[in-house]
Amino acid sequence: MNVKDILANYLDQEILVMLDAHQLNLMGQTFRPIFIGPLTNVTDGFITLSPVTIKMLNAPEYNFPTPLRFPLERIVVFTPNFSSDTVFPLS
Repeated sequence: MNVKDILANYLDQEILVMLDAHQLNLMGQTFRPIFIGPLTNVTDGFITLSPVTIKMLNAPEYNFPTPLRFPLERIVVFTPNFSSDTVFPLS
């Protein structure tokens, strides 16, 4: 079973996704690549989360306004059934 098939089992459920980048930059804010949201689509190369909560140190509950797509090969960790209300340290 490949990653695409495994992730497809979690459609419409909230998951936590971490990417292999050390950090990302969005609108001048540097953050660790940790995203939480309902998995809305799984294709051969990408997953889509919508709506997405981005876990940033200075805004830990930032809700991104549009769906985000992530390439499967950049995902290093995913945790199914993870609530976006879960609080955890980012430092």
